[in-house]
Amino acid sequence: MKTNGKTNFVIIVTILFLSLISGGVNAQETAKKPANQSVARPAFRMPVAIKSAEILPDNSVIFRLVSKDAGSVSVSGDWMPGFGSSVPMVKNDTSLWTLTVGPLKPELYSYTFLIDGIRVLDPNNSQVKRDGNRNESMFLIPGTESDLYFVKNVPHGTLSKVWYESPSLKLSRRLYVYTPPGYEDSQGKYPVFYLLHGGGGDEDAWTTLGRTCQIMDNLISQGKAKPMIVVMPNGNPGQAAAITEAPVNPSVSAPYDMGMGLFEESMVKDIIPFVESHYRVIPDRDDRALAGLSMGGMQTLTLTGNYPSMFGYIGVMSMGLVDVTTMGLKPDPDQDTKFETLKNSGYKLYWVGVGKDDFLYKSVQTLRSSLDKHGLKYTYRESTGGHSWANWRIYLSEFTPQLFRQN
Repeated sequence: MKTNGKTNFVIIVTILFLSLISGGVNAQETAKKPANQSVARPAFRMPVAIKSAEILPDNSVIFRLVSKDAGSVSVSGDWMPGFGSSVPMVKNDTSLWTLTVGPLKPELYSYTFLIDGIRVLDPNNSQVKRDGNRNESMFLIPGTESDLYFVKNVPHGTLSKVWYESPSLKLSRRLYVYTPPGYEDSQGKYPVFYLLHGGGGDEDAWTTLGRTCQIMDNLISQGKAKPMIVVMPNGNPGQAAAITEAPVNPSVSAPYDMGMGLFEESMVKDIIPFVESHYRVIPDRDDRALAGLSMGGMQTLTLTGNYPSMFGYIGVMSMGLVDVTTMGLKPDPDQDTKFETLKNSGYKLYWVGVGKDDFLYKSVQTLRSSLDKHGLKYTYRESTGGHSWANWRIYLSEFTPQLFRQN
């Protein structure tokens, strides 16, 4: 479009006129306000923080959740009797659901919310732990019983997630390695403790659920345990690593190697040689310890039976001699001979622990009878409770101080 000079002049005059009017109105509005009064701005307000799993001085715990639309909300926690038990929360007129439980004894606890039957994490608690394919919220109540589970102002070790080659399983696999405080700055060699998880777990279990790093740091700083390297492998032979995009070995059909012996072979052929070639360790039987819980306890029994001169310190947690025919396997016809060979191997410590309510309690008593029959000396620890991490953390705390003391 073309414009002439007269048109441009009209446009400019119009703009100036409107500006003067606007300025006059603003001036009038300003004149109405006191000179020292600023124009108010909308205040920015942070949302009200909701604290859930709040631990009270008497060790009671308050759970809180805001939900306007939920028809029912309950809490399901591992301190409740019966698997999967839950207790309903109560809703107030602001749509805040609450529940107070306890007092609870000092321990690490896990829980989830059930919102209209759907299991969810607590959105107001950032503390989360993974147990296999389950994620749960958690809290830790302080006290004498749980004192070793806390991070304290003491020298700390290092946790490394290490990949290694496993020719026997045809995979690159991962294990966790705890090196004690001072390892990096020293030239000394250390004993090694191989620690095995249970069925459904993986190489992350003993650190996330078992609090191994905290327990080791605290025991070593108190002089109750000797500085040692702790190796926590993945005991599932077809799995390269915990919940990752890493491949699996499709030729391994057993999900957890319950009595198949594949992982045990890999321990001797792959894991121990890798550790002893990559870390400063003392490579002899009296400076190797082996312990495992549940499935890891079965693997411990198999390893020490097949390789009686490999480990000087042995720990079996929540596992005994089970009826393997129920798993489609044949009993070991050489079991008695293996116990006799182990007895004569010169091991330093054989430690057995189980809870009174553990569903494998009977199998542990069968194991004890066999150990007694063959004259194997052992230490027996019977606790309250069942097949749970509450017991396995205790067993680790009590077993570890006895390692490498008799060398």
